[in-house]
This record gives sequence, C-alpha cells and structure tokens, in this order.
Amino acid sequence: MHLLTAVAQTTADHLHILAAPEPSGAPTPKELNTDGILNFFVTKIVPILLAGLGIIFVSRANKGEVSKVLTSSSVALIGIAFIAGATSLFFFGGSIVDLLFK
Repeated sequence: MHLLTAVAQTTADHLHILAAPEPSGAPTPKELNTDGILNFFVTKIVPILLAGLGIIFVSRANKGEVSKVLTSSSVALIGIAFIAGATSLFFFGGSIVDLLFK
C-alpha cells in the first residue's frame, strides 16, 4: 500500500511539472511564420529536388534509356503543373470565389 501511495505522489509531481505554465520572462509565440516556411522550401528544398531529378534524367539518357527519360520528364512536368495550379488557387482562390458568387 505504501508503494502505491509513493507511485501516485511521484506521478502527481511529474504531472504538475508538465502542466506548469511557462515562466513569464519567456516570449510566447503568437503565430506561425508561414511565409518564412514557404520561402525556406522554395529557396532550399525545391532546387535540391530538381537537381536530383536532373541528375537521374541525365544518367538514364547516358545509358540509352531515352524512352524512360521522356516518360519520367513528362510525369515530372505534369506534377510541376499541378503544384503550380494548386499554388495559384491558394493565392487567388478567394478572389475567384468572390468573382463567381458575387
């Protein structure tokens, strides 16, 4: 019985520490910087992925697999077109809806 009481007290102490509010001196985040995240992906991640695709396409073309390169290139271009369309809808979707349902 004494062991059960000790475990319950220790658990309560740990839960109190986890639930304790942050110190008042620490700055609290107010919102997520989505522009910075988007800018990071566009400037850092996308060029690396495109360079990887380019290396794969060039290495396949050097091996004589031109038909596979053309197929992969067309799939990649269609994917980029879908991403560009989704991005444009993200930015202009509200104005398009306002224009249609006004």
